[in-house]
Amino acid sequence: MWTFTSEVEEYAAVAEPFLLGDPVRNTVPLTVLANLRAGMPAKDPLFGWWTVDGEVRGAVFRTPPHPIGMFSMPVEAVAPLVEALDRELPALVGPVELTSEAIRLLGKPGRAVSERLYRLGTLTMPDVPGRGRVAVPGDFPLLVSWYHAFHDEVEMPAADLAERAAQRLARRELFVWEVDEAPVSLAGLSPAAGGVCRIGPVYTPPSCRRRGYGAAVTAFASQTGLAERCDHVVLFTDLDNPTSNAIYQAIGYEPVSDYAHLTY
Repeated sequence: MWTFTSEVEEYAAVAEPFLLGDPVRNTVPLTVLANLRAGMPAKDPLFGWWTVDGEVRGAVFRTPPHPIGMFSMPVEAVAPLVEALDRELPALVGPVELTSEAIRLLGKPGRAVSERLYRLGTLTMPDVPGRGRVAVPGDFPLLVSWYHAFHDEVEMPAADLAERAAQRLARRELFVWEVDEAPVSLAGLSPAAGGVCRIGPVYTPPSCRRRGYGAAVTAFASQTGLAERCDHVVLFTDLDNPTSNAIYQAIGYEPVSDYAHLTY
Protein backbone atom coordinates (compact mmCIF):
# COMPACT_ATOMS: atom_id res chain seq x y z
CA MET A 1 0.00 0.00 0.00
CA TRP A 2 0.99 3.65 -0.42
CA THR A 3 1.67 5.92 2.54
CA PHE A 4 2.07 9.67 2.04
CA THR A 5 3.52 12.59 3.99
CA SER A 6 4.57 16.18 3.44
CA GLU A 7 7.36 15.88 6.02
CA VAL A 8 10.75 15.31 4.44
CA GLU A 9 12.36 13.72 7.49
CA GLU A 10 9.51 11.27 7.93
CA TYR A 11 9.91 10.27 4.28
CA ALA A 12 13.70 10.09 4.60
CA ALA A 13 13.58 7.80 7.61
CA VAL A 14 11.52 5.26 5.70
CA ALA A 15 12.54 5.69 2.06
CA GLU A 16 16.23 6.61 2.15
CA PRO A 17 17.51 3.14 3.16
CA PHE A 18 15.48 1.67 0.28
CA LEU A 19 16.77 4.25 -2.23
CA LEU A 20 20.38 3.67 -1.15
CA GLY A 21 20.02 0.08 -2.29
CA ASP A 22 20.65 1.33 -5.84
CA PRO A 23 22.14 4.85 -5.62
CA VAL A 24 22.94 5.01 -9.34
CA ARG A 25 19.38 4.43 -10.57
CA ASN A 26 18.02 6.47 -7.66
CA THR A 27 20.36 9.41 -8.19
CA VAL A 28 17.49 11.88 -8.68
CA PRO A 29 15.38 11.05 -5.60
CA LEU A 30 18.50 10.87 -3.44
CA THR A 31 19.73 14.24 -4.75
CA VAL A 32 16.31 15.83 -4.24
CA LEU A 33 16.27 14.48 -0.69
CA ALA A 34 19.74 15.88 -0.01
CA ASN A 35 18.77 19.28 -1.44
CA LEU A 36 15.60 19.45 0.65
CA ARG A 37 17.57 18.69 3.78
CA ALA A 38 20.02 21.42 2.81
CA GLY A 39 17.21 23.96 2.75
CA MET A 40 15.96 23.91 -0.85
CA PRO A 41 12.45 25.40 -0.74
CA ALA A 42 9.56 23.21 -1.85
CA LYS A 43 5.95 24.43 -1.96
CA ASP A 44 3.35 21.77 -1.19
CA PRO A 45 5.70 18.78 -1.45
CA LEU A 46 4.37 15.23 -1.32
CA PHE A 47 6.37 12.11 -0.52
CA GLY A 48 5.25 8.50 -0.54
CA TRP A 49 6.45 4.95 -0.09
CA TRP A 50 5.02 1.61 -1.19
CA THR A 51 5.11 -1.26 1.27
CA VAL A 52 4.50 -4.96 0.81
CA ASP A 53 4.21 -7.08 3.96
CA GLY A 54 5.70 -4.21 5.94
CA GLU A 55 8.75 -3.85 3.67
CA VAL A 56 9.42 -0.72 1.61
CA ARG A 57 9.44 -1.64 -2.09
CA GLY A 58 8.99 1.75 -3.76
CA ALA A 59 9.15 5.53 -3.33
CA VAL A 60 7.71 8.58 -5.04
CA PHE A 61 8.01 12.35 -4.59
CA ARG A 62 6.44 15.55 -5.88
CA THR A 63 8.07 18.96 -5.46
CA PRO A 64 6.07 21.39 -7.65
CA PRO A 65 6.59 22.68 -10.29
CA HIS A 66 8.74 19.64 -11.05
CA PRO A 67 7.22 16.39 -12.32
CA ILE A 68 6.24 13.55 -10.04
CA GLY A 69 9.31 11.35 -9.65
CA MET A 70 8.53 7.64 -9.68
CA PHE A 71 12.03 6.33 -10.12
CA SER A 72 11.88 3.16 -8.06
CA MET A 73 8.81 0.99 -7.58
CA PRO A 74 7.31 -2.21 -9.00
CA VAL A 75 4.97 -1.86 -11.97
CA GLU A 76 2.05 -3.10 -9.89
CA ALA A 77 2.40 -0.05 -7.62
CA VAL A 78 1.66 2.42 -10.43
CA ALA A 79 -2.12 1.87 -10.66
CA PRO A 80 -2.64 2.31 -6.88
CA LEU A 81 -0.48 5.44 -7.05
CA VAL A 82 -2.56 6.91 -9.88
CA GLU A 83 -5.76 6.25 -7.94
CA ALA A 84 -4.31 7.58 -4.67
CA LEU A 85 -3.47 10.86 -6.43
CA ASP A 86 -6.98 11.03 -7.97
CA ARG A 87 -5.40 10.68 -11.42
CA GLU A 88 -3.89 14.15 -10.95
CA LEU A 89 -0.47 13.56 -12.49
CA PRO A 90 0.16 16.59 -14.73
CA ALA A 91 3.77 15.56 -15.30
CA LEU A 92 5.83 12.57 -14.27
CA VAL A 93 9.22 11.04 -14.87
CA GLY A 94 10.56 7.54 -14.36
CA PRO A 95 11.87 4.35 -15.98
CA VAL A 96 10.09 3.37 -19.19
CA GLU A 97 8.48 0.28 -17.65
CA LEU A 98 6.75 2.56 -15.13
CA THR A 99 5.88 5.39 -17.51
CA SER A 100 4.49 2.85 -20.00
CA GLU A 101 2.12 1.64 -17.29
CA ALA A 102 1.17 5.24 -16.54
CA ILE A 103 0.37 5.79 -20.22
CA ARG A 104 -1.80 2.66 -20.21
CA LEU A 105 -3.74 4.06 -17.26
CA LEU A 106 -3.85 7.76 -18.15
CA GLY A 107 -3.76 7.74 -21.93
CA LYS A 108 -1.35 9.34 -24.35
CA PRO A 109 0.51 12.36 -22.87
CA GLY A 110 0.64 15.75 -24.55
CA ARG A 111 4.43 15.55 -24.58
CA ALA A 112 6.88 12.74 -24.01
CA VAL A 113 10.67 13.06 -23.81
CA SER A 114 12.81 9.92 -23.91
CA GLU A 115 15.94 9.98 -21.74
CA ARG A 116 18.82 7.65 -20.96
CA LEU A 117 20.81 7.37 -17.74
CA TYR A 118 24.57 6.87 -18.19
CA ARG A 119 27.25 6.00 -15.66
CA LEU A 120 30.89 6.89 -16.22
CA GLY A 121 33.17 3.92 -16.84
CA THR A 122 36.75 4.75 -17.83
CA LEU A 123 37.08 8.48 -18.43
CA THR A 124 38.72 9.62 -21.68
CA MET A 125 39.66 13.30 -21.64
CA PRO A 126 38.98 14.82 -25.08
CA ASP A 127 41.71 16.74 -26.88
CA VAL A 128 40.08 20.17 -26.96
CA PRO A 129 41.75 23.60 -26.77
CA GLY A 130 41.33 25.45 -23.49
CA ARG A 131 41.08 24.41 -19.87
CA GLY A 132 38.48 23.57 -17.26
CA ARG A 133 38.04 25.28 -13.90
CA VAL A 134 35.55 25.70 -11.09
CA ALA A 135 33.26 28.68 -11.70
CA VAL A 136 33.98 31.79 -9.61
CA PRO A 137 31.80 34.74 -8.48
CA GLY A 138 32.92 36.82 -11.46
CA ASP A 139 31.19 34.27 -13.73
CA PHE A 140 27.81 34.78 -12.06
CA PRO A 141 26.06 37.08 -14.61
CA LEU A 142 27.12 34.82 -17.47
CA LEU A 143 26.04 31.68 -15.60
CA VAL A 144 22.58 33.11 -14.94
CA SER A 145 22.13 33.98 -18.61
CA TRP A 146 23.26 30.48 -19.60
CA TYR A 147 20.89 28.91 -17.05
CA HIS A 148 17.98 30.82 -18.59
CA ALA A 149 19.05 29.89 -22.11
CA PHE A 150 19.39 26.23 -21.17
CA HIS A 151 15.94 26.06 -19.58
CA ASP A 152 14.36 27.85 -22.53
CA GLU A 153 16.02 25.43 -24.93
CA VAL A 154 14.97 22.24 -23.17
CA GLU A 155 11.56 23.63 -22.14
CA MET A 156 12.01 22.69 -18.49
CA PRO A 157 10.10 24.37 -15.63
CA ALA A 158 12.23 27.17 -14.23
CA ALA A 159 11.94 29.08 -10.98
CA ASP A 160 14.44 31.37 -9.27
CA LEU A 161 17.23 30.45 -11.67
CA ALA A 162 19.48 33.27 -10.45
CA GLU A 163 19.13 32.04 -6.86
CA ARG A 164 19.75 28.47 -7.99
CA ALA A 165 22.89 29.48 -9.88
CA ALA A 166 24.13 31.48 -6.88
CA GLN A 167 23.66 28.52 -4.53
CA ARG A 168 25.46 26.12 -6.85
CA LEU A 169 28.26 28.62 -7.43
CA ALA A 170 28.78 29.01 -3.67
CA ARG A 171 28.92 25.21 -3.27
CA ARG A 172 31.47 24.85 -6.09
CA GLU A 173 29.07 22.76 -8.15
CA LEU A 174 29.50 24.68 -11.42
CA PHE A 175 32.39 24.31 -13.87
CA VAL A 176 33.33 26.18 -17.02
CA TRP A 177 35.57 25.45 -19.96
CA GLU A 178 37.46 28.51 -21.08
CA VAL A 179 39.45 29.37 -24.19
CA ASP A 180 41.78 32.39 -24.10
CA GLU A 181 40.39 33.10 -20.61
CA ALA A 182 36.82 33.39 -21.95
CA PRO A 183 34.20 30.85 -20.71
CA VAL A 184 32.68 28.89 -23.58
CA SER A 185 30.73 26.08 -21.87
CA LEU A 186 29.14 25.15 -18.54
CA ALA A 187 28.59 21.92 -16.61
CA GLY A 188 27.04 21.37 -13.21
CA LEU A 189 27.93 18.56 -10.80
CA SER A 190 25.49 17.67 -8.03
CA PRO A 191 26.73 16.93 -4.51
CA ALA A 192 27.33 13.25 -3.80
CA ALA A 193 24.23 11.33 -2.69
CA GLY A 194 24.84 7.70 -1.89
CA GLY A 195 28.32 8.13 -3.32
CA VAL A 196 26.95 9.30 -6.70
CA CYS A 197 27.33 12.74 -8.33
CA ARG A 198 25.26 13.72 -11.36
CA ILE A 199 26.28 15.98 -14.22
CA GLY A 200 23.80 18.65 -15.25
CA PRO A 201 23.08 21.01 -16.73
CA VAL A 202 25.54 21.06 -19.62
CA TYR A 203 25.23 24.15 -21.81
CA THR A 204 27.26 25.64 -24.62
CA PRO A 205 25.99 28.83 -26.31
CA PRO A 206 25.15 28.32 -30.00
CA SER A 207 28.12 30.43 -31.19
CA CYS A 208 30.54 28.04 -29.45
CA ARG A 209 29.04 24.69 -30.42
CA ARG A 210 30.54 21.87 -32.50
CA ARG A 211 34.03 22.46 -31.12
CA GLY A 212 34.05 19.84 -28.35
CA TYR A 213 33.62 22.28 -25.47
CA GLY A 214 30.59 20.51 -24.00
CA ALA A 215 32.45 17.20 -23.94
CA ALA A 216 35.51 18.89 -22.46
CA VAL A 217 33.70 20.62 -19.59
CA THR A 218 31.72 17.44 -18.86
CA ALA A 219 34.91 15.40 -18.73
CA PHE A 220 36.58 17.97 -16.48
CA ALA A 221 33.64 18.09 -14.05
CA SER A 222 33.47 14.29 -14.07
CA GLN A 223 37.19 14.01 -13.36
CA THR A 224 36.87 16.44 -10.45
CA GLY A 225 33.92 14.50 -9.07
CA LEU A 226 35.73 11.17 -9.09
CA ALA A 227 38.93 12.66 -7.69
CA GLU A 228 37.37 14.68 -4.88
CA ARG A 229 33.69 14.07 -4.30
CA CYS A 230 32.16 10.70 -5.18
CA ASP A 231 32.54 7.08 -6.24
CA HIS A 232 30.40 7.25 -9.39
CA VAL A 233 29.34 9.99 -11.82
CA VAL A 234 26.14 9.75 -13.86
CA LEU A 235 24.19 11.89 -16.31
CA PHE A 236 20.93 11.89 -18.27
CA THR A 237 20.64 12.56 -21.99
CA ASP A 238 17.77 13.29 -24.34
CA LEU A 239 17.55 10.26 -26.64
CA ASP A 240 16.32 12.52 -29.44
CA ASN A 241 19.76 14.16 -29.46
CA PRO A 242 22.10 11.58 -31.01
CA THR A 243 25.01 14.03 -30.94
CA SER A 244 25.07 14.39 -27.16
CA ASN A 245 24.61 10.66 -26.65
CA ALA A 246 27.60 9.94 -28.91
CA ILE A 247 29.74 12.61 -27.24
CA TYR A 248 29.16 11.30 -23.73
CA GLN A 249 29.85 7.72 -24.78
CA ALA A 250 33.08 8.87 -26.44
CA ILE A 251 34.39 10.18 -23.11
CA GLY A 252 33.49 6.99 -21.25
CA TYR A 253 29.81 7.09 -20.25
CA GLU A 254 27.98 3.75 -20.45
CA PRO A 255 24.17 3.26 -20.70
CA VAL A 256 22.34 2.15 -17.54
CA SER A 257 18.62 2.41 -18.28
CA ASP A 258 16.00 4.38 -20.21
CA TYR A 259 13.47 6.85 -18.81
CA ALA A 260 10.58 8.98 -20.02
CA HIS A 261 9.35 12.41 -19.00
CA LEU A 262 5.60 12.72 -19.62
CA THR A 263 3.50 15.89 -19.59
CA TYR A 264 -0.30 15.72 -19.62
